[in-house]
Amino acid sequence: MGHGNSEVAKAVYLQAKKLAGVSNLYYMEPQAILAKKLSELSGLKKCFFCNSGAEANEAAIKLAKKFTGKKEFIAFKNSFHGRTTGSLAATWKVKYREAFTPLAPDVHFVAYDDINAFKEMINERTAGIIIEPIQGEAGIIVPKPGFLKKIKEVCEEKKILMIVDEVQTGCGRTGSFFEYQNEGVLPDIVTTAKGLANGIPIGVCLSNLEFDKGDHGSTFGGNNISCAAAIATIDFIEKNSLMKNASETGDYFMQRLTELSKRKKIIKEVRGKGLIVGVELNEDKAKEIVNKALLAGLLCNAAAENVIRFLPPLIITKKEVDKAVRILKKIM
Repeated sequence: MGHGNSEVAKAVYLQAKKLAGVSNLYYMEPQAILAKKLSELSGLKKCFFCNSGAEANEAAIKLAKKFTGKKEFIAFKNSFHGRTTGSLAATWKVKYREAFTPLAPDVHFVAYDDINAFKEMINERTAGIIIEPIQGEAGIIVPKPGFLKKIKEVCEEKKILMIVDEVQTGCGRTGSFFEYQNEGVLPDIVTTAKGLANGIPIGVCLSNLEFDKGDHGSTFGGNNISCAAAIATIDFIEKNSLMKNASETGDYFMQRLTELSKRKKIIKEVRGKGLIVGVELNEDKAKEIVNKALLAGLLCNAAAENVIRFLPPLIITKKEVDKAVRILKKIM
């Protein structure tokens, strides 16, 4: 919801005056309220709170191993799930992994948006699959409609778990609170973080499965201040129809970028959903354009040598989109 949001700031201030960090040996009211909200939004009953997306994915991997008793996972080429050892094992790029091998768990990578490749990789040791509903670090790769639904069907058939990493797509960015909801599926485990508390560190692993006491833990996970910020964030998103804005303004943004692509030959493709948008270039000039955009007052980043990634706040307006496109037009 942008920087300096007054409602989040007030929630953090009021909570800090009462209780900040308290041991997870005790029930905490903000944690319970947030868990209830997330359960209602996700359709999943249990929440494990932590501090980041990587930690949430670590929890998901441990939970899947605990529940299935199996040790192997399937992930996708060009995936990104974090830099801690478990989440790193499920991350595709060799440059992130090679200095830290051997990693656990054992992860097999298959082509994204290829249901047959996924099916063929499953064996009797497979605990589950971990998937981004839209690949962010890979350059905003959007699968064909129905891909998540097919993944879920195969998981049910083969009796393996479906873990959906919504760290980048969650919290209303694609027009629903979670992207998997646009496909009408319910994963076994869901992770999210990043925007959940509008910049205050928090992560969460959601599932109907649960750990036994002592199986997993986090000293600061689900602390009162982070939970208060997340409650205020969710309330603000819902009260101000920001999921609708993400969908409508995201469509407008992609429309404007597509119009720009007809005038600028350097643009190869515009893709995305809601307010997760990628512009693929015909040349490896993403970093150069990103740096020039920064000097001109536009923040974006290079997801690849030839892909510019846009993840604007959910409060963005069409007027601000127009300004962004004018800056890109001038640079390009």
